[in-house]
Amino acid sequence: MKYNLLGNTGVLVSEIGLGAMTFGGGGQWGVFGGLGEQDAAHLMWQALDAGVNFFDTSNIYAGGRSEEILGKALGAKRQDVIIATKVRGRTGSGPNDLGLSRLHIMRQVEESLKRLGTDYIDLYQIHNPDQLTDWEETLRALDDLVRSGKVRYIGSSNMTGWELMKARGISRELGLHAFKSSQSYYSLAGRDIEREIIPVLKDQNMGLLVWSPLAGGFLSGKYTRTRTGNTDDRHTKFAFPPVDLEKAYSIIDVLEDIAKNRESTVARIALAWVLNQPAVTSVIVGAKRPDQLQDNLEASGIVLTDDELARLDEVSRLPIEYPAWPFMEEDDSIIRKHP
Repeated sequence: MKYNLLGNTGVLVSEIGLGAMTFGGGGQWGVFGGLGEQDAAHLMWQALDAGVNFFDTSNIYAGGRSEEILGKALGAKRQDVIIATKVRGRTGSGPNDLGLSRLHIMRQVEESLKRLGTDYIDLYQIHNPDQLTDWEETLRALDDLVRSGKVRYIGSSNMTGWELMKARGISRELGLHAFKSSQSYYSLAGRDIEREIIPVLKDQNMGLLVWSPLAGGFLSGKYTRTRTGNTDDRHTKFAFPPVDLEKAYSIIDVLEDIAKNRESTVARIALAWVLNQPAVTSVIVGAKRPDQLQDNLEASGIVLTDDELARLDEVSRLPIEYPAWPFMEEDDSIIRKHP
């Protein structure tokens, strides 16, 4: 297992992390896995044995049950790992049981700490932006949690580039702890964050934690133009994230060819592509079975060749959008003198 720095924190996290969305789910959360304590613990220890030290969950996954199972399974290993959880989503039927107000954040951090069985959270992330709450309110509350020791670092998730810069600017202006990372969707079938989010993360020296690197299982190898997967597969039940099917099938064609030549799997090659992207800190995988997890973990040892990367880039590349296209022919190698 390889380890990368989480932004400018000095903290090293495994390049593959284990997501706990598959833990404890029932009802709507059963789509993602619904693993009980024993099966979830088995996967966690398999990941730990492989060198994984980054585990991601949320206060809303399975109504909080995911956090409970994660904390219980870690036990004495808690001190050796980085636990990330989130706040923002709805946790009850009341009008204040969601959002990023100080009220909701302070309530939820205590609930998460209790469920995880720990007295601190390594990375506390906002799950989504909250259009009803002023950024200063949210950032001051998060800063207080860091200063109190209940949270080590704060992170963002599912934010736009301009929102990240606005939040960073407010934190800098007020002398508050700032977001250290962004957890964002990124895959061969969804490269949208390359437009603005990745440039922001590079400029601000922030970490990138990738969710759904297989596009909700669509790039797992189960789906092609002639194969639609099983009725029990997650993507069959819940087609999320959305993908451009025709483009995605073309991507899978290339993945299958590379996987065949390497005697590997489509999923491993798709994960390896994400791992080969320079901005990526850790790729979060969510497995339901030991064999799935093992296949995902083995992507850590794959180094794609320049030719393989070029083929995958060509078939999955984003179209050029304004304001980039007016300057496509500009020669940046010319050093212009100041007028």
